[in-house]
Amino acid sequence: MNRKILIVTGDGGESYETLYAVHRFQEEGDIAVIAAPSKRRLNLVMHDFEIGWDTYVERPGYCLASDLTIDDVVVSDYDAILLLGGRAPEYLRNHAALLEVVREFDRQGKWVFAICHGIQILVTAGLAKNRTLTAYEHVRTEIEMGGGTYSTQEAIRDGNIVTGQTWQSHPDFYREVFACFKKAEMAQGTLLEPSEN
Repeated sequence: MNRKILIVTGDGGESYETLYAVHRFQEEGDIAVIAAPSKRRLNLVMHDFEIGWDTYVERPGYCLASDLTIDDVVVSDYDAILLLGGRAPEYLRNHAALLEVVREFDRQGKWVFAICHGIQILVTAGLAKNRTLTAYEHVRTEIEMGGGTYSTQEAIRDGNIVTGQTWQSHPDFYREVFACFKKAEMAQGTLLEPSEN
């Protein structure tokens, strides 16, 4: 398809979410570009659920190099942005340039995808207000404090924004992501801006 997708993560980003996203987009013929605070090999982690724990556990995951820095992102070069989860969003949501990039994707009516804790970046960018979003259950309060409505669905679309709960939601999340692309392409035979759907 040759769509160009900007994938945002950093140290502490969820390893499985990152690798799955890159491979899933490549499988469709899309170009997946990883942006992070710096251009280098990233230390990703695996979050899993253990019996007897009230929250997830974290273990070292696969590493993957970023392709460019967040400061070098040109929004017009991409068809969509994907904000991944893990621990990275807790500091990425304080990155002023990233928040402006996310807002610009939304202003231009481009697709904005986020999963798990990646929704923390959406909330900080001010994109939760009057939206229905899903996320890891412990991000619910942030969504609601940001003026949004929390959904318990595995994945949900609200306008040009698609959100998913966790890496366990990949089937529902990516089904929705690619349905967005397909609907837009069917409308004109090429990628149509989501705001025109």
